[in-house]
Amino acid sequence: MFEQTFKNIDDILHKDAGCTSELDYTEQSSWLLFLKYLDALERDKALEAELEGKRYQPIIDADHRWEAWAAPRTPEGRLDHNAALTGDDLRDFVNWRLIPYLAGFKQRASGPNTIEYKIGEVFSEIKNKIQSGYNLRDVIERVDELRFGSQTEKHELSHLYEAKIKNMGNAGRNGGEYYTPRPLIRAMIKVVNPQIGERIYDGACGSAGFLCEAFDHLLPQATKADDLATLQTRTFYGKEKKSLAYVIAIMNMILHGIEAPNVVHANTLADNLSDIQDRDRFDVILANPPFGGKERKEVQQNFPIKTGKPSCSCSTSSRRSRPAGAQPSSSRTPFSATPIRRQPAFAGCCSRAATCTPCSTAPAAPFKAPASRPWCCSSTRASPSAASGSTSSTWAATWARPTRSTTPI
Repeated sequence: MFEQTFKNIDDILHKDAGCTSELDYTEQSSWLLFLKYLDALERDKALEAELEGKRYQPIIDADHRWEAWAAPRTPEGRLDHNAALTGDDLRDFVNWRLIPYLAGFKQRASGPNTIEYKIGEVFSEIKNKIQSGYNLRDVIERVDELRFGSQTEKHELSHLYEAKIKNMGNAGRNGGEYYTPRPLIRAMIKVVNPQIGERIYDGACGSAGFLCEAFDHLLPQATKADDLATLQTRTFYGKEKKSLAYVIAIMNMILHGIEAPNVVHANTLADNLSDIQDRDRFDVILANPPFGGKERKEVQQNFPIKTGKPSCSCSTSSRRSRPAGAQPSSSRTPFSATPIRRQPAFAGCCSRAATCTPCSTAPAAPFKAPASRPWCCSSTRASPSAASGSTSSTWAATWARPTRSTTPI
């Protein structure tokens, strides 16, 4: 239904001087898709309020709504080309009025879990790279053809967007950091088997593949309205350090059906281990941290164990407790990472480069952990990383308590 539209958008962006790779195509189409989605969401909310006899207060003011600047309509419902901005006028409006207005929602929002805050967060990081206002007009008209009205339409859009993310991951540069092959993710989720009511966390969520696939895994279990509300607001949590990946994660989760994703634009490793409390814990951790990540020295000082290797590739899955019949951590899967279960799982699961401690050889003696927080890092070696496309090893690591044990390599 919409596949040709996505191809047309990429063809237009390919011709623009400001967009040079699949990463740029994905980024630029993402913020326009986000605004189109917001327009559809506002219409749905207004209709719901009308049916309930209530008045709906729009999130976006009249001058900045999609219908005002992107796709004004004639009385017959057709695109009004005479009223629609184009060329330099359109580019300047987007750069100097629209994006600053939307970025301001971050300060005006009532809290970080609101859609208003997500709008502000996204557009605080986004910059319009489409240099030609005429190309921008063409892309907007293609995006306006997309529809978010039915579940079938949303399902197709989510699949097309996933394909776009996959292309970005294969495009070179650092796109592979944001994409993990979906069969690998599904295998890990199947083994861990999260349940409704458990909180799921990815501390380096990239394009939110683990969270989206976990949502798809849990959705068939939602048989009550309370279950759906739990999945929407109290199940999926993530952090992402990179601006582009954060925007893509938000859009990906929205297209999968999560209206206000609990994804924070922050560096997981900036949190000091000693400051993590019981309320910061999660029931399930699913993650594939960057295989080539580097961190500043002050960030590495947040952790009691140092590694001789500056980076490594990790795929992590863990639970707080292992249900009866679960496979032991030494069991293997035919995929490039080994999902493992330990009890109980430490919520921080600080899983970027500096924290994957046993990168080469096991320590000569057990590390003496602070008495206030004894812990261990248990690692199992697996085959080369499919996510990175390199020969570096993928690790499955789980942070647990109370003793430290290391499997020698």
